[in-house]
Amino acid sequence: MTPLDGLDALSRQDIETMLAVTRALAAPFDLPTMLQTVTSAACRVLHAERGSVWLLDAAAGELVLEVASDLQRVRLPLGAGLVGACALERQLVNVPDCYADARFDADIDRASGYHTRCSLTLPLVDHRGALVGVMQLLNKVGGVFTAADEALAEALAAQCAVALTRVRMTAALIEGERLQQELELARLVQLRTLPAAMPEVPGYAMHGSFLPASLTGGDTYDLALTARGLLVVLGDATGHGIGPALSVTQMHAMLRMALRLGADLETAFRHVNDQLADTLADGRFVTAFIGLLDAATHRLHFISGGQGPILHFQAARQACTTYKATSFPMGAMRLPRPRPPVALDFAPGDFLVLLSDGIFEFEDAAGAAFGQARVEEAVRLHHLLAPAALADTLLQAVHAHAGGAPQLDDITMVLLKRDAAP
Repeated sequence: MTPLDGLDALSRQDIETMLAVTRALAAPFDLPTMLQTVTSAACRVLHAERGSVWLLDAAAGELVLEVASDLQRVRLPLGAGLVGACALERQLVNVPDCYADARFDADIDRASGYHTRCSLTLPLVDHRGALVGVMQLLNKVGGVFTAADEALAEALAAQCAVALTRVRMTAALIEGERLQQELELARLVQLRTLPAAMPEVPGYAMHGSFLPASLTGGDTYDLALTARGLLVVLGDATGHGIGPALSVTQMHAMLRMALRLGADLETAFRHVNDQLADTLADGRFVTAFIGLLDAATHRLHFISGGQGPILHFQAARQACTTYKATSFPMGAMRLPRPRPPVALDFAPGDFLVLLSDGIFEFEDAAGAAFGQARVEEAVRLHHLLAPAALADTLLQAVHAHAGGAPQLDDITMVLLKRDAAP
């Protein structure tokens, strides 16, 4: 049984519950409310009787119980009980009979009067691989926790870990200058949503980069392996500063959650769009390219919510095919159904070039924009380069055109190349 087996049994209400949790984790920071939201959603979707969250006190080498219905703060050393074992090994622990497991510590049961039958315990590890805590679910109604339950719980745990990191960053910065703290925090949160390293896909090379015009920006990108293929994202929220940074972070997190839950591209786009439409302020939206590459067939399907131009450099004819947006910007309005995804086939040596407005609209001192034609010419001349090198070449060409004019907009680049034929 694969981790995604059984996810089709999720109801629309359960999927919306999971996405609502992701949306809540992008909201202003309130640790108790956030933890209660996560545990309540986990119990509901996974049909668990109880849930708890333990936070790591790294200095003391202990885990501190933060969310539980009938216990005061409890501290456990790393390695003690199922919670401590999970934290020490950083591995999911699924125990169908807790009293038959030597690692189980029954003291908490005795203190609370509760009888633990089965448990699912997950490490909370942030985007950079740091342990921040442990989530535990107890007593699945009518049975034990399955592999499908593990996949759902891991999706929630991943989002909870990122949110916990963000909360702790807030607390660490609270004594400084408030506005500067908020800007720096938003920047760190935003950067932590970006890929730490490029995924490895046989036959392909890729590159992503984000250069905000100020401390925070309204752009984001993603290159990540999912159960449905390589996820390729470039997003650009209206405006600059903290608000747009949180908007693209929210979009990014909800999209990853939907795909982690097994949604197809069209379903993921529609759900995330509708959530954004319900929550973003009037006049706010996110333009976004969202694609999934099947490396076995060399076919990429994409939906573009207001993001364009999309450039497909075809090595065989030494020219770019341009695609326009296929849908309204995300969050601009609720969509009953977006247009079907567009299919793009990669031949050997082909490039997908996704660039934010900061490249196309970068102006020189006279107000002339760099423009699409210069981008296409640079790609044609340098298409034999690797994606990272081509990105550097494009950026150099932009700055040469600008002649010292300042960067006024965020610059984000995502380049995907199929290896040339041997």
